[in-house]
This record gives sequence, C-alpha cells and structure tokens, in this order.
Amino acid sequence: MSNPFFEEAGPQPPKVLTTPLEIQANLKQLLDNNVPLSIRFLERNQHYQSYLIELHRDKGWLALDELIPNDGERLMLAGEAFEVEAFHEGARLLWTCGGPVHPAEYDGARCFWSPIPSELTYHQRRNAYRARLDAMPIGISLGGAPLSGALEGRLLDISATGCKVSIKGNVQARLHPGEVYSDFCAQLPGGSINCAVELRHAAHDERQDVTYCGIRFHQISGLLQRQIERFVYQLQREARRQE
Repeated sequence: MSNPFFEEAGPQPPKVLTTPLEIQANLKQLLDNNVPLSIRFLERNQHYQSYLIELHRDKGWLALDELIPNDGERLMLAGEAFEVEAFHEGARLLWTCGGPVHPAEYDGARCFWSPIPSELTYHQRRNAYRARLDAMPIGISLGGAPLSGALEGRLLDISATGCKVSIKGNVQARLHPGEVYSDFCAQLPGGSINCAVELRHAAHDERQDVTYCGIRFHQISGLLQRQIERFVYQLQREARRQE
C-alpha cells in the first residue's frame, strides 16, 4: 500500500548521459562523498565492493580502490568486462567498463585505473532517501497565503525533495493538498531553511491530537537544495554507521 507521506514526483525514466561534463560531474559526486561502488563482471553473478578514489579528467581515467573480496582483482586483470553501480542522493548510477584496466598504487595501496566511461546511466528513483529525526527536535513554521496565520510544528523526517511535519491540534480544515505556502521555515543545525512548499497530504490523528503533513519543497534555489542534501546525507551516513 502506498504511503502519501512518502510519495514524490513519481518514477522518472533512466537518462543516458553522454557528454563528458555530465559524466564527470556525477563521478565527482561519487568521489567527493566516498560512495561505495558495486562491481559485477558481466559473465558472473558475484558482486564486489570498491570506491572511486581518483579522477583524471584531462587524461580520461578514473581510479578504483581495491576490490572486496579481492578475488575479483584476478578477473579485472584478466580483462573481463564489468559494470559499476552506485546509489547517491536517491539516484542510481551505472556504467560499463570493457576497456583495459591497469593496476597501480595510490597512497601506498593497490588501485586500478579504468577509462572514464563514454556513457553513464542516471536513474532518479521514485523516492529520495528520507532521514528520520526522532532524536533531533527541530521546530518548523508554516505560513504565507492562503493560510491566514502561521502554524508551528515539528520536523519528523526530511529528504532532498520534501519532508513530513507534525502540528499540534486539528488544523486539517485549514490545509488543502496542492496548495503552495510561501513561508516555510525549519531550524536545521547548520542553519535555517526558508522556502515555499507544496502540501501533499494532511491527516489528523485524533488519539494524539496531531495533524501530520507531507510537504514538498517548491522551486527552491540551488544553494538551498545543496544545503538540504548535505544535511540529509549526514543523517544517512550516521544511520548507516549505527546499523
């Protein structure tokens, strides 16, 4: 059963990126954020883990870290074609390497230089990662036309595209899905966010006397988008560490 609080814009078809600028920009995100890579040789089923540890844009090469488990290195050196898969900020990135791979050392550890791919598949998944904020009380305010007055509440979770909030009391009659409210503010640890939001859903819980709202950020600036993504990524990394 679908959950209206977690619905985003819906599934997007995969995009095949072919320009060097787009491909290298996405690879740099994997490098800068130390995103784990899943490597699978095309003729085999086992998956290996690695990381992107260097990117030489001018020369057209990227460096992969040692493979885990390391028996995959034998296949790589034998010239078997492989695909690389990574997930970052709600997107799946995939590319194939069928060209030569050269073993070397990087900071005293084994690495493998592979050609930067000429094509990279980018697939934004249905739902961006949502970070829960159970142990981090963050206040919010929701206001602006067509609301007659601001509503105060608490941030419950957040993703790169939206969030879920709770507001004390039954305010469901004042909120209408599809409406855009110009004044949303959340006091994040790294600084407050102020933007317009679109209401996706509102439901009143009679037992707790709380109205839960699913909202989506509306036409936010690139600077604010990056601030939110950094905060979500920090929470995601902390959650993985605890797991």
